Amino acid sequence: MSDRATIKAALAEFRAATATFETSRVEAVLDGLVDAAAPIHMGHPFGSGTGPAHLAAALAMLAQAMPDLERRDMILTAGTTPEGQDWVGCMGAYMGTHLAPVLDIPPTGHLAHMRYHEFFRIEGGRITEAQIIWDIPELMMQAGAWPMAPQLGKFLCTPGPMTQDGLQTHGEGQTALAHVIAMLTDLCRHPAEGGPEVMRLDTYWHPRFNWYGPAGIGTGRGIAGFRHWHQIPFLRAMPDRKLDAMGDLMSHWIAEGDYVAETGWPNMRLTITDDGWMGIAPAGTEVTLRSLDFWRLEGGLIRENWVLVDLLDLYAQIGVDVLGRMREFNKARSLAPIALASGL
Repeated sequence: MSDRATIKAALAEFRAATATFETSRVEAVLDGLVDAAAPIHMGHPFGSGTGPAHLAAALAMLAQAMPDLERRDMILTAGTTPEGQDWVGCMGAYMGTHLAPVLDIPPTGHLAHMRYHEFFRIEGGRITEAQIIWDIPELMMQAGAWPMAPQLGKFLCTPGPMTQDGLQTHGEGQTALAHVIAMLTDLCRHPAEGGPEVMRLDTYWHPRFNWYGPAGIGTGRGIAGFRHWHQIPFLRAMPDRKLDAMGDLMSHWIAEGDYVAETGWPNMRLTITDDGWMGIAPAGTEVTLRSLDFWRLEGGLIRENWVLVDLLDLYAQIGVDVLGRMREFNKARSLAPIALASGL
């Protein structure tokens, strides 16, 4: 077990290199930081690889599309899991001018933002495992290239914590962690044990909480927004959801002060039924979800919840190639790089 400051310090050089992105410097930092045998799990379509090259290649592709790419961390929290592993979680946004295609998403010539949730296991000051989701659908939406069902929640550039302390998290987090675990336990009581009241949402959530979902689901405000724009359609389609600690599912939990974070690859199992979800037909297919989450408590209640789900992987599990559909919808659009004069 390491103290939280030491765990965070392992990422300092990587965070500095990606804040003002130069591909060669980032690659050099990753070569020294990431263990050669480290499993690097990234969301669809990047998949899993081993060692620094896998993450470096994905970042280089992003930098090629956004030559002025920068990383903007908004939350940095660390801790030791109940299993004794040291993890650090980062929430923020990659930003830059979208001047060339990325994954065949057409360039816009404008500033683009893509949220990331990145978790790193630290041993001896080095990364020995990573679990990473980038919100690729967020780039597709900004380019007007989203080929699937419209999202119900609000689309926005996800903000950092209202308290502006996401990079200075500190303190014992067991009280906050116990609150989040109890909330999730009660969430799973519905519908098997009764109506929505058995979830006791007002016991756990602040009246003005924000639930920041991924592009494709969107953001909701308060219990009404959370229920209508995410939870009701989600539970109608997949009422048999099972969380971590079920068979081969596993989550890694860390908590610090008012912040709680969870990563799992995957950490939820469900069956798509009823009238489906997000335009997905009710195929009766069992799927797994990768959900990488951050919570911030205020006055003992959850005030903000940042959630990224690997939706492109979910679609792939039921045989829908979202990026392939996007290419079909946008085959008449130019993918040529955009050159912008300085305007001076």
